[in-house]
Amino acid sequence: MARMIHLYVAAACAVALALPAPAVAGDPDMLQDVCVADKASPIKLNGFPCKASITADDFFFPGLRNPGNTNNPAGSAVTAANVDSFPGLNTLGVSMARIDYAPGGQNPPHTHPRATEIIFVLEGTLEVGFITTANKLFAKTITKGDVFVFPRGLVHFQQNRGYCPASVIAGFNSQLQGTQAIATTLFGATPPIDSDILAKAFRVSNWEVDAIKAKFAPK
Repeated sequence: MARMIHLYVAAACAVALALPAPAVAGDPDMLQDVCVADKASPIKLNGFPCKASITADDFFFPGLRNPGNTNNPAGSAVTAANVDSFPGLNTLGVSMARIDYAPGGQNPPHTHPRATEIIFVLEGTLEVGFITTANKLFAKTITKGDVFVFPRGLVHFQQNRGYCPASVIAGFNSQLQGTQAIATTLFGATPPIDSDILAKAFRVSNWEVDAIKAKFAPK
């Protein structure tokens, strides 16, 4: 009888080990009250080591008060409140950003590999949307007071459809969500992706790819 119980236990353990681990929806859980990022530390790990001495200022960030400068080709500005600019967020699994848009301005198609994004419209009218891995577009026009969410890892965008500036506050379930702008990633990589690879992917000529690359060349 004892031998049979041992066999059942062993079988149950084998099944449990064979099951896939649950997907992590955000950053790992924190293991202490606070761990303010020590950006000067030479130690490299998944996240940032903790500072030995901290103050209330480590948990304060004034950077979202004012609009960003939208005088650029995209007509938008992202001001990030993530662990890079706000060390008190280290290990807390959250961050924010303010995004400002000139009339017609766009936050170009991009992805956040480590976070779902949710936005709250402060001012203006925006067309927003995301594309699933089945190439299904979910798009909507939103305005002041509205909320929209972009699932983690999916390509998404926002564009100001009004005649006045627009702005949103974005929230992320990661201290450092990561951002890959599709066009910049493909046409502004360092070193560059061979033009014939992109030409075949987009079914255009090499010279057309080169013309696009010139617009995204690292400054």
